[in-house]
Amino acid sequence: MSKYPCLQVNFKFILTFFAAVFSTVVFAQQQPKNDFWQNVQFGGGFGLSAGSGYTNIALAPSAIYNFNEYFAAGIGLTGSYIKYKDREVAYNSYIYGGSLIGLVNPIENIQLSAELEQLRVNQEFPDFEVKNNFWNTALYLGAGYYTGNVTVGIRYNVLFKKNDLVYSDAFMPFIRIYF
Repeated sequence: MSKYPCLQVNFKFILTFFAAVFSTVVFAQQQPKNDFWQNVQFGGGFGLSAGSGYTNIALAPSAIYNFNEYFAAGIGLTGSYIKYKDREVAYNSYIYGGSLIGLVNPIENIQLSAELEQLRVNQEFPDFEVKNNFWNTALYLGAGYYTGNVTVGIRYNVLFKKNDLVYSDAFMPFIRIYF
């Protein structure tokens, strides 16, 4: 037995502590690298239309994380500019916001989706000196056929109101592309 029993206990404690720390460091170096970015896909949409007195420019980038082959979730941004002018009326609109996206692939080539979208809408009718500034919330439930990185389908806005001044119909066709 040692002449100093408390030193013997402390020595055992220190030895155990360093063994645990060293083995943790060695184990941490052997773990596989983070695969987070290998499961991320980027995509979105772009729209441009112009005609007699009408211009519409839209940009909607998004990113999703594939948790497995059946489920993905992500975020999106939306921005658009619309300008319309004829002999009777002029109209300008700026719309911007974001969305949360959930995708489920229950069976091969079928994709179900849910998307919660929050938009800030700024509308102006300069001839009438009228401005509308408001928030619009949409909840889309959709279904589509997917192959590779492309999904074609239709979605329905369950929060649609006929007079919401943002979309003209609750049903919207879509093409979704992720790389």
